[in-house]
Amino acid sequence: MGTHVIKMPDIGEGIAEVELSVWHVKVGDMVVEDQVLADVMTDKAMVDIPSPVHGKVIALGGQPGEVMAVGSVLISIEVEGAGNVKASAQPDPVEEVPVAAAKVETVVERKPVAAPAPKAAVCQGPMVAREADERPLASPAVRKHALDLGIQLRLVRGTGPAGRVLHEDLDAYLAQGQSNASAPVAAAYAQRTDEQQIPVIGMRRKIAQRMQDATQRAAHFSYVEEIDVTAVEELRAHLNEKHGATRGKLTLLPFLVRAMVVALRDFPQMNARYDDEAQVITRLGAVHVGVATQSDVGLMVPVVRHAEARSLWDSASEISRLASAARNGKASRDELSGSTITLTSLGALGGIVSTPVLNLPEVAIVGVNKIVERPMVIKGQIVIRKMMNLSSSFDHRVVDGMDAAQFIQAIRGLLEQPATLFVE
Repeated sequence: MGTHVIKMPDIGEGIAEVELSVWHVKVGDMVVEDQVLADVMTDKAMVDIPSPVHGKVIALGGQPGEVMAVGSVLISIEVEGAGNVKASAQPDPVEEVPVAAAKVETVVERKPVAAPAPKAAVCQGPMVAREADERPLASPAVRKHALDLGIQLRLVRGTGPAGRVLHEDLDAYLAQGQSNASAPVAAAYAQRTDEQQIPVIGMRRKIAQRMQDATQRAAHFSYVEEIDVTAVEELRAHLNEKHGATRGKLTLLPFLVRAMVVALRDFPQMNARYDDEAQVITRLGAVHVGVATQSDVGLMVPVVRHAEARSLWDSASEISRLASAARNGKASRDELSGSTITLTSLGALGGIVSTPVLNLPEVAIVGVNKIVERPMVIKGQIVIRKMMNLSSSFDHRVVDGMDAAQFIQAIRGLLEQPATLFVE
């Protein structure tokens, strides 16, 4: 028997160190060739590290969250034969996993496959008692699913990263929790003194760094405007009834993308990137709209490229495809980069007002709040209209307040008179 040592591979792009995000194996596990051993994260992407050999894991070279230098020992595997380490423990030139074999994935921290279950301070089983004011981690889709099922999320044990509640956790709760109907009630009123420390690593660390960087570097200011979306919603319903079966259903988002594209013709300074180190503003003719998407591992921004050249249904199809890819961890690096302006929406949970954080180096982000029916006075008459706020943020270093207000007013005019979206 011998030892085969795998070093941290050279990912390329001049990267000297990477973050070890998650182990998929533990000491004592048997592994086979091409099995994914670990995920490491660069500034741009998550990379799978596969095993080049069959054998048994005998040592791990780091802990999740640790930043490791390229060329440092990642993992040691006991193999049949001599391996690549001499008996004197002085290694020969150790085989690095070829870069071509290191599969580049989207910036997503996936759940370990073979790693031991994380230690949780909460009680084990499908039901967990949380404090009444403790908000469990979960995506909007999971929260809606729980609401539809009548499940209190604070009673569900999350198995995702950082204890995030996943769809399968809801299924487990229903399957197992119903066997003891009194357990949720008892757990909900039990006293708790436990604490849980959650390392900020992987995707969550990248999100934290980007949000902190954006708020520290850009001079944020927000502008909120109320929009009557009754007409555009009527048009959307009509188009879905007429063409939904053959072309697919339209949400409000492709109409918003179209409104942004048309408005940007008069306000090109919004479709720009600002290099604050070089002190250069780059205005772009192509409109690459980033669509902020919540996944089980955090916020991601897939990009609808060349939105200026897309029809409503083309935009709708691309938004749906990218959102699905992001949520499933299948979005490529190219699909998650290169946006020129961002659209963010929390859907039905959008609230009344929000203050979006810029997606640097962009200078504008348009935020969508929920649609509500309210009485409005129109020509002296009280009528019920569908109203929605746009809560948008801008970089005041580049965008003047008057320009930002006029840009949002232009979007408002287009949506309130939706025929103008298609008048050239």
